[in-house]
Amino acid sequence: MVGRTFLSACLAVFLFGNEKVEELTSRAGINCHAKEGRQADGFIKGAHMSTENETLSKFTKLHSVSLKPGGQLSEKQVQDQIADDPTILGLARELEVLGREKRQPKAGRLDLLLGDPNTSKRYVVEIQLGATDESHIIRTIEYWDLERRRNPQYKHAAVIVAEDITTRFYNVIQLFNGAIPLIALKMTAYRIRDQYALTFVKVLDEIMRGSDDDEPIPQPVDRSFWETDRGTKETLRLTDDLFAVVKEVESSATLKYNKYYIGLEVGGNTFNFVKFKPLKGFVRMEIRLPQDLDTDQNLDNAGVEYEPQDQQYIVRIREDIDNPQRKALKQVLEQAKDMFKKQ
Repeated sequence: MVGRTFLSACLAVFLFGNEKVEELTSRAGINCHAKEGRQADGFIKGAHMSTENETLSKFTKLHSVSLKPGGQLSEKQVQDQIADDPTILGLARELEVLGREKRQPKAGRLDLLLGDPNTSKRYVVEIQLGATDESHIIRTIEYWDLERRRNPQYKHAAVIVAEDITTRFYNVIQLFNGAIPLIALKMTAYRIRDQYALTFVKVLDEIMRGSDDDEPIPQPVDRSFWETDRGTKETLRLTDDLFAVVKEVESSATLKYNKYYIGLEVGGNTFNFVKFKPLKGFVRMEIRLPQDLDTDQNLDNAGVEYEPQDQQYIVRIREDIDNPQRKALKQVLEQAKDMFKKQ
């Protein structure tokens, strides 16, 4: 429901303008903020917003346009729009353009190299107008391999952007995933009056390989190790308070102090749907749950500091949490526990 609400609000920004949308959304209980900026090459700027319970009352039928070579839009126009605001791809909350048409040794030019300033992760992005083909897949993987070898200190993901990711090539891409961190985005262009809007839908996400069973054998330590070597008595106290929220979700959980993190045990078995790392200035809380718009909104509304990263939410707690934050974290932990049990 939230996804449909978000889309309808986005379309309203496109059609009615920011002031009209603010009027409509204030009545509907939607907190909407349209991103300001120029309209590049006839494209409509995207909107960033949060929604609550209501949808807008006005809709319009969208008409998609072809992105195939020779169509109404060129690859350069599409690339320009992505470079103007890389976050429209939905890969991370913040993205920077690190390179564009970047020459690769004996391998052509990379369309876009993007970086997440919060995690230092890099995305090797190749754009294909029309349907995916063999050369597009091979080229994307080749560029990804070259970039990760050139800068091994960073994590890299290969991103294929295409108008049509066919069943045949979707199956081929899936074979690589797990061995190669591949993301496939289906791109659609819509014409709205005399302007265009782009949407990107993630049809294949990178698979995080491994689990707790594959990790090195934990090195047990005691509580004093975290109070003195890694964290402080204050951050351990905050950890205890956060663990009390965990106990509301899993009453039989106990803390297991290891050298690199504080995990959970249930009945003598590892049950790490959340880990704690008390540091000198804050507690890092790692909740194993893939990013989701509803979860983002829940944490945003409660004022929780977080960052989605590698199929988990990294939460930073610097002081005592209040009741709205406690409630939001409990809901996220319940989701993480349920998903962990299914794995």
